[in-house]
Amino acid sequence: MKLYLKFFSMHLKSLMEYKVSFFLTTLGQFLVSFTALLGVWFMFERFHEVEGFTFSQVLLCLATVLLAFSLAECFGRGFDTFPRMISNGEFDRVLVRPRNEIFQVLASQLEFSRIGRMVQAIMVFAYALPRSGVIWTGDKILTLFLMVISGSIIFFCLFLIYAALSFFTIEGLEFMNIFTDGGREFGRYPFSIYGEEVLRILTYLIPLALFQYYPLLYLLDLETSKFYMFTPVLGLFFALPAYGLWRFGLGRYKSTGS
Repeated sequence: MKLYLKFFSMHLKSLMEYKVSFFLTTLGQFLVSFTALLGVWFMFERFHEVEGFTFSQVLLCLATVLLAFSLAECFGRGFDTFPRMISNGEFDRVLVRPRNEIFQVLASQLEFSRIGRMVQAIMVFAYALPRSGVIWTGDKILTLFLMVISGSIIFFCLFLIYAALSFFTIEGLEFMNIFTDGGREFGRYPFSIYGEEVLRILTYLIPLALFQYYPLLYLLDLETSKFYMFTPVLGLFFALPAYGLWRFGLGRYKSTGS
């Protein structure tokens, strides 16, 4: 942890050498993600409910997914750009260093400009939490915390899978953006509105619904079973196949000779 904090400090100091650029990039991230909020607002100007969910309840979904994705992208950006590390031969240097490969890829890049999205997510939370109709007891506060933390880990696992596939393809596979950026965009609404088949895929294959939709039902008292409270914890098991694919690809890695 001490070494990671040193890398954290180095990246932050390098960004602060160009403060104006950093703050403009952060502002750009804020404004780009603001369009998603506007899309939801325009939707509810025309329709007062979506599948029985109100505007403030949908904003809970948007804020949860946006904050979870931003955390994953901020600290896991190295895996999102991993194909470049393979193609330019930088990963060969990683393999000869006496540190874990995942740690080195994590520490290679931190995307602090995602703070812009995090700030927007916190602002949306500040608006939605008192208006969503949720009675905020201790268990529901814990549920919301699990939603954000588990969501960020699940998105991070998707970045890890994207990086693992690069061992075989060298170049990144753009279809993974369906689950990363697509998960962020479609996650602005409860996943149930996209139909039962999509909900099954996002429950059993790519467990985005485990941290977004099911615990939301518990927050809104649409489901009272404690099982729904802990579905984000079940989503953490997604880390096992993600890590397994990484190890499988790592064992078959061949240098590009760059």
